[in-house]
Amino acid sequence: MTSLFRFVYNYWIVITLFLLFIITFLSLSPQPSLPDVPGTDKTHHFIAYAALMFGVALRKPKNWLFIALFFCCWSGVIELIQPYVNRYGEWLDLAANVGGLMCGVILANIINWIFPLTSNVNK
Repeated sequence: MTSLFRFVYNYWIVITLFLLFIITFLSLSPQPSLPDVPGTDKTHHFIAYAALMFGVALRKPKNWLFIALFFCCWSGVIELIQPYVNRYGEWLDLAANVGGLMCGVILANIINWIFPLTSNVNK
């Protein structure tokens, strides 16, 4: 399990940029109808943004709080753009996104507490 966390810790930039691209693409690509997947739309938003924030919060680079603020603002901009690309922007989606960001930070802090990755990164 720690090898997975160490992988995320070491490659957090690549993982974060990939997730940001995927979230942005899926949020702004027009869909005739939402795909039939388990869970609710808000759950998907929550999980996506928790995953987006997890690597950043696990690594905690110098400006990680600014990165979190950027993700929050990016999420809001996506919600504002969605009506122009045949999607629905909702403030509750933004709330789910921010909740996911906070959960990603909390989960990363718990992981860092249980498995302190900073002292044994190169092992």
